[in-house]
Parts: sequence; structure tokens; C-alpha cells
Amino acid sequence: MSDTYSPALPLSSGLTPWPPETAARYRASGYWDGRTLGGLLRDWTAAYGPRLAVVGGGTRLTYRQLDERADRMAAGLADLGIAPGDRVLVQLPNVPAFPVLFFALARLGAVPVLTLPAHRITEIGHLARLSGAVAYVIADEAAGFDYRTLAGQVREQAPELSHVLVAGDPGPYRALESVDAEPRAHREPDSGDVALLLVSGGTTGVPKLIPRTHDDYGYNARASAEACELDAGTVYLAALPIAHNFPLACPGMLGTLAVGGTVVLAPSPAPDAAFPLIAAERVTHTALVPPLIPLWLGTAEWDDTDLSSLRVLQAGGSKLSAEVAREVPRQLGCVVQQVFGMAEGLLNYTRSDDPADIVETTQGRPLSGDDELRIVDAEGRDVAPGETGELLVRGPYTLRGYYRAPEVNATAFTADGYYCSGDLARQLPSGHLVVEGRVKDTIDRHGESVSAEEVETHVRAHPAIAACAAVGLTDPARGEQICAVVVPAAGAAAPTLPELRAFLIARGVAAFKLPDRIAAVGEFPLTAIGKVDKRALTARLAAPAD
Repeated sequence: MSDTYSPALPLSSGLTPWPPETAARYRASGYWDGRTLGGLLRDWTAAYGPRLAVVGGGTRLTYRQLDERADRMAAGLADLGIAPGDRVLVQLPNVPAFPVLFFALARLGAVPVLTLPAHRITEIGHLARLSGAVAYVIADEAAGFDYRTLAGQVREQAPELSHVLVAGDPGPYRALESVDAEPRAHREPDSGDVALLLVSGGTTGVPKLIPRTHDDYGYNARASAEACELDAGTVYLAALPIAHNFPLACPGMLGTLAVGGTVVLAPSPAPDAAFPLIAAERVTHTALVPPLIPLWLGTAEWDDTDLSSLRVLQAGGSKLSAEVAREVPRQLGCVVQQVFGMAEGLLNYTRSDDPADIVETTQGRPLSGDDELRIVDAEGRDVAPGETGELLVRGPYTLRGYYRAPEVNATAFTADGYYCSGDLARQLPSGHLVVEGRVKDTIDRHGESVSAEEVETHVRAHPAIAACAAVGLTDPARGEQICAVVVPAAGAAAPTLPELRAFLIARGVAAFKLPDRIAAVGEFPLTAIGKVDKRALTARLAAPAD
């Protein structure tokens, strides 16, 4: 699939809508309530105006202030020529500028493409071209990285980017805070329009774009807040990158604002950043990926920071072990809630009234009564109840097609609209799912789904490497570590791990995709049909490196 794209093409040219009769059923059932995300903020402001909405980096915004800033930024963006349907690449850390920009774009009917701070030129250049973005919003610097330099590289690859807006020191670009004008009325988007484009984990080598509508994403957040029993007293710590679906709307920022709670933006999920915020803001809820939870547990053993306000720790992004789940109440004094979901849609939560063994050993049950699940074998046939197979799903907040990806959609969706998740799961009689692994060739590192194919493509570009197979090895600190198994080029020695990582960084590969280990072999073990036998490789390499 080519990612060459013209911003002149309408957004709708790359979308797969729900069938009209299905959409009508979701509206009649009340899942889709006809409100836009920008309209929701107006409703929340009317209900909770003076209450504290957002805290971060020394800034404290009430609902009314957030609403007013979003209106002013929307007018400023319109003055720049950003129009309904325009795509805007957003790469911001957890700062108050993010929710202001998010709702400003919603007011305009423009579409944020929500990228992650860890993305680099490989991902951002591709997403800029694929989306046809007309603007790129970045931080000046974060975690020692200068995004203004990256912006220059992106503009070389996507010259149609008319604007680069910077939160902080703009350098050669325009300051985001200067995008400000007197509020005025804008044409309200249709609630069925695309509200945002989320980024997939990239299981086919490059990230895909996931279209979410105002209707379906509003339901996603609202129903999640209800399932998680959020209320006006909720103080949610966004510790993970806010552009992730998990901290954005599961229930995350949007679910918390929907009930009048407060969102606290953490610069990092590390305990030294998160623990003081929990104590100072009396945080009640937060979400982490499983590899981070042992770090929090270990720190809590000796750190005397007051974490007594914390009531719920959500765990999602990869499977949480039962052993770690049992430790959360003892070490952190809160309950753990398992969450299994995907930016493509389906969400599963354990509930507050679930027995302890269900909370510890399952990944939750579906959010919606109209989530339709099938578990199938390799031939697409439904397995017997309780057996493991690939999870297929459709429902009122699960997409019907990736954006501008017809070749991918042909295999990622069934003819009758089920999304083929690539997750291996089994379902208990209670409806709860137990996730057993992945069908697709990915490595789950620190909660990020990394395409093995993408890693292999980049590693093979090294002049001293003839072939590469990337495999995931169990790692208690990361969930899985990325091991690049390489066959050196004739007459060459394999690079060291630091040499390989430096080479990949120079190619613009994101840090979370860099190998944690390299192993040189003379040849790969092969399956009966001549494919690399990754199961055999993994077994051979499972022992820790010396």
C-alpha cells in the first residue's frame, strides 16, 4: 500500500462506514446519542463549570476555563485555514495543551491524528503522508529529544504540512499558545463524522490509522466511566501517554471529564513522577501497563509517599500475571482492575463485584451488551465453548475498516464486518475473557505492540547483517524483550548491541522498537514449509543472556 496521499482528498475517501441498518440500531439503542466531542465539553461545562477539570505542569483549569481556551484555540486554528475534515498530526506529551487542542479540533470538525511522544521519523513521516495532514503540533523538547528537529525532517517528506505549531519555544516555527482568537461559531460536525484517528500498534510493519467517530468514541468513554464507577469525586492520573486510547477514553481523560472529575497529567509513569502527584492531588484512579506495575510495587515497599487516596489501579496493554495482581492490594492499598482492549474498539473490564479469582486471572468481560464476539480456529470456524481461538468482534464502538488501507482491511475484517483481532483468547461461562497470546507476529514490549516484521526490515538494512528474525523473550521488566537473531553477512562479524541500536536510531526508529538483545546464528531453524521457526528460536534463546 502506498502512503502517498493528497490533503485535497476528502476524509471520507478512506473510510469504511457501518452498514446503515446497523448504525440505525445503535442510535435507536442509545449507544450513539448524536452529540459531538466538542458538544460534550459544552454539556460538561454547563454541569460542572467551576470544578477543577485539568491539572498539569503548574496549570490548573476549571471546566469553564478549558471550554473557553478550546473556543479561543478553535478560532485561532480556523484563522490559519484549518477546516472541517482537515487532519492535524498531534505529538504532545502529557501537558494541558493536549486537552485544549483536542477539544479545539473537535469544535472545528478537524481531525487529530494522535501519535505518541516515542514516535520518530519512520512513524511520523509515514503517518503524515498517510493521513494527508495539513498541520503538525509538537512539544519543543521532551525527555531530551528536540521535536523541532524532527519537524524539519517530516516536512521534507510531507511538504503539504502547512503549519508546525510548538508547545513551548517555537524555534523556527509558530508557538501553539499564539494560536488564539476571539471565539466565534463554527459549523457543528455531524456526530457520525470521524472525530479522531488513533494509531495502531503496526502489526504489518507500519502503523495503521483507526478512525473513531464522535458517536462511537463518546459512547466508549461514557460507558467506560459507568463500568468503572467513576463519579464527580474521581481524580484520574494520566500516567501513560495521553494520546493512547487507554488513558484517553478507557475511561481515561474523557470518561473522567464526563462525570465531573479531575484529570491530573503526569510527565511520566515512573514512581518518582507519579507518586508525588498521587499524594498532592489525592488521585483515586490511574492506569498502567503490566511491566510498570512491579516497579510501582517495589518502590512502594520503601517509599513513604502517601498513596492512601488511590482506590483503583487499571492494568492493560498486555496480560497481567495473577501473581502481580494479588500483590497490588497489599503493596498499594488499592484494588486492581484488569482491562483488555484495543484502539480498534472492543473493551473488556473486570468489575468491582467480580470475585477475586476472576479479577486476578481474567482480562474482563465486554463493555457493551451489543459487543458481538466470536472465537474461531485457523479455518475461521467457531471453536467449542471454553476453547482457545482467535477473537473476532464487532459492535457499536469497533471500527469496520482501517483508514485508507483496503489491502489490510480485506484480511483484517470478515465479510460480515467482524474485526479479526489477532488475539488468542477463550471465554468463560461468565463472559470473561482469558487472553492466551497473539496470532500475529508481534512483540509486546512495555505495553507497546511492536511489529517483528518492522524490526526485521530495519535490522536487515545493516551492512553486516544478511538476515534477521525478531522474537520476543519473556522479560519481567518489559513484558517481553526484543531479541534480534541475525545471520551475519559473508565475511562480516555481527554488530554489537550498542552498534546495532545506534544504527537503528540513525534510521529514525523509535526507542521502544530497538532490540534489547542481539544473537548471531549461522542459520535459522526452519519449519517443514521452509519458514523461519520462531518457536524453536525462542526456545533456544529463552535462557538469559550472559
